[in-house]
Amino acid sequence: MLIATPGTRSARVTLSLTCVAAAVLWGCSGGTGRGTAPPTPPASLSITTQSLPDGKLNVPYSATLAATGGTLPYTWSLNNGSLPTGLTLNSTSGLVSGVPTATAAAMALTFTVTDAANSAQTNSANLTLTIAKGMSITTTSLPNGQVGSAYATTLSASGGTAPVSWALSGGTLPAGLMLNATTGTISGTPTATAAQTPLTFTATDSSSMAQTTSDTLTLTIGPAGIAVAISPARAGLTVTQNLTISAATNDNAGVSWSVSPAGGSFNPSASLNGANVTFTAAAAAGVYTLTATSVTDTSRSASITVGVTDLPGVYTYHNDAARDGANTREFALTPANVNTASFGKLFACTVDGAVYAQPLWVANLSVGGAVHNVVFVATQHDSLYAFDADTSPCTQLWKANLIDAAHGASSGETTVPAAAGPTGFLVGGGAFDIAPEVGVTGTPVIDPATGILYVVSKSVNVSGPTFYQRLHAIDLTSGNELSGSPVTIGGTFNSQTHGTIPFSSQLQNQRAGLALIGNTVYIAWGSHEDRAPWYGWMMGYTYNAAATPAFTRSAILNVTPDDSAGGGGIWMGAGAPAVDSLGSLYVTTGNGNFDVSSAPGMPNPAMPNDDYADSFLQLSGALGITWSFTPSNQAQDNTGDEDFGAGGAAVVLNLPIGSPRRLLLGGGKDGYLYLLDGDLPGGYGDSIALERFSVGNPIFATSAFWNNTVYIAPVGGSLLAFGFNPLTNLVNTAAASQSPTPYGFPGSTPSVSASGASGNGIVWGLDTGNYCTPGATNCGPAVLHAYNATNLASELWNGTQDGADAAGNAVKFTVPTVANGKVYVGTRGSNTGGAFGSGGTYGELDVYGLKPN
Repeated sequence: MLIATPGTRSARVTLSLTCVAAAVLWGCSGGTGRGTAPPTPPASLSITTQSLPDGKLNVPYSATLAATGGTLPYTWSLNNGSLPTGLTLNSTSGLVSGVPTATAAAMALTFTVTDAANSAQTNSANLTLTIAKGMSITTTSLPNGQVGSAYATTLSASGGTAPVSWALSGGTLPAGLMLNATTGTISGTPTATAAQTPLTFTATDSSSMAQTTSDTLTLTIGPAGIAVAISPARAGLTVTQNLTISAATNDNAGVSWSVSPAGGSFNPSASLNGANVTFTAAAAAGVYTLTATSVTDTSRSASITVGVTDLPGVYTYHNDAARDGANTREFALTPANVNTASFGKLFACTVDGAVYAQPLWVANLSVGGAVHNVVFVATQHDSLYAFDADTSPCTQLWKANLIDAAHGASSGETTVPAAAGPTGFLVGGGAFDIAPEVGVTGTPVIDPATGILYVVSKSVNVSGPTFYQRLHAIDLTSGNELSGSPVTIGGTFNSQTHGTIPFSSQLQNQRAGLALIGNTVYIAWGSHEDRAPWYGWMMGYTYNAAATPAFTRSAILNVTPDDSAGGGGIWMGAGAPAVDSLGSLYVTTGNGNFDVSSAPGMPNPAMPNDDYADSFLQLSGALGITWSFTPSNQAQDNTGDEDFGAGGAAVVLNLPIGSPRRLLLGGGKDGYLYLLDGDLPGGYGDSIALERFSVGNPIFATSAFWNNTVYIAPVGGSLLAFGFNPLTNLVNTAAASQSPTPYGFPGSTPSVSASGASGNGIVWGLDTGNYCTPGATNCGPAVLHAYNATNLASELWNGTQDGADAAGNAVKFTVPTVANGKVYVGTRGSNTGGAFGSGGTYGELDVYGLKPN
């Protein structure tokens, strides 16, 4: 037993006991010398450098890679990627150094470190290295200047050691300018113009290894008093249509182009003096401002406004099936620019016969591999034309002869001469009401869904004579007849007293415009100069190209089958049957017998009871009479040849759901306009009408309706405007305004152009009183008039104010077509009504619009 005395051996005893115990495991060093402690294992090897600093071209570079752990010394290597040219890696120290002679953008590098242990550890790191251009000129362009105006701009550079010195190493500064080598400022007052002069500038920094860099910039000095002008000065476009435009400027640097509001594009977006630029209109309708701005002096610019329309087409008589005559998608023509300074005759297209039918218009139609706005013109020479609607001089896209073999005619057919033939007068009674020939008279109709134009031709083989009327389905893009077309028009109708009545292609005048519901075309007829026997006929023909036959007569009506003398003609001053939103058709009939016993108030209910002369008719698609109105003075209209149906068909006012749904407006030779409710029971007598009021003179026209206003030009009277109250659904029978000049016979069917329901309204009237045939008092040009729609007393322009605006000789009942900043007017050219072939130009389409300059 060992007893430790304090302060003597206890510590040693304790140590010895500890070492004895420890020796069992690894031995003791202590005072015994019997063993050593085990070595401490090295920490894990890792690279601690997380990124490399960027370097600069031609500037010394130095960066040392660092690691921890493992056993020193380390060995470094580059396992992936290559150092930029001029740099090396020291494998012992991990130093990346040198002078880079090439740039590098985030170059990927993989570095590996290995330690010195017997069991060597390795570790790798992926780093990137960027070598930027050491010194660069940061000025990217020089502002343009003007002769006589102080000029100053300062060059700038980055990446070098300040201060930087500057030199002009290539080119010569324009006269009057100098470069300050210390500040890099170019200043002075230019004394001569310079067009895009190339200048090379060199910058040198102040580092011990001086860096230099060079760049070439251009400088333009324009003349004093920069001016900019744009051609054309105004235009109308359809959506996505191209316009060639240019700027005249004395700015050597040219102009930049912009549009407001945003929409459309320029190609190119900048141009020099006189260089053409293509502006492609926006896909949204509206008014756009195109601006050319001087590059040298942005305070100098020029602008024009362009109206862009999304009107797809004028496919039918008087614009739409309601026959309201309003184009509310017109953004180019305004009361402010329709004047002698900016509006007039642009060009004319010569055709082979008088143009009695209203021209039709289609936007953005592909013809012959190119897209055009197209105007279609039908002539009394049985021809159909397609013209580019915008191009001057006139550009014909195609022409179709409707009485050649390709369009269904037999050998020897011609148009019907108005002059006496082998069997007397071939049409009418010798009054030459239509002269010099009869071919296409009624306005065609276009089906945009199928690309078909429907038109009725009239012809004769005089050796018989045999007369033909045919309905054609024409391909809009080529003028070719479509499959199963044409169909020869014919049919019969049963009379209560006269048996079966055949349709006469010779005696029936297809004067009214065509109507279209779905794929059924509705055709109406009156007489040629009341030559008996004639009737008021209507027929519906349905077209299906896949069927045999393609044309099927789906409906037929004779409105006066028991009138022994004939009557009830449906000609309506060249108007077309109206169609309401529920699919009903409306026509007015001319003088003849009226004996309908079912009409309330009818004075003579005896048989026969199916003659509807001098009446307003609502018809089903099957041409059943579903409603009628006959004025109280029908008998006087008949005996006095005061056709109730001399005026156009109803203008239908389609109202919202409720009652009434459809108001009808029309009138005739007695000078009274009637407002009727098509939802109420019809019948005989003026008391049925909501309103009956006189316009002072006979009506041979179709009214126009826009912005709750009715417009009509009766014979020998002014163009009148009557307000319509949508709260009472009645017309204010006192004219709100009237034109300063009257219209002779046959008055005028006005058209309205406007930008929306209430903006920029213009009423267009065509004076055709000097229509050249024997009934006219004279032979002379048609005269187009334009009035402010809010006040007809304000005439904006007419075709007599400038001799250059004269149209061809007039054709009565013609209607102007307004579309895309232009107005299209059909005439007889220089023909004075004489026999065809006697000389002159036999037809002409006159095109009016905004003058380009």
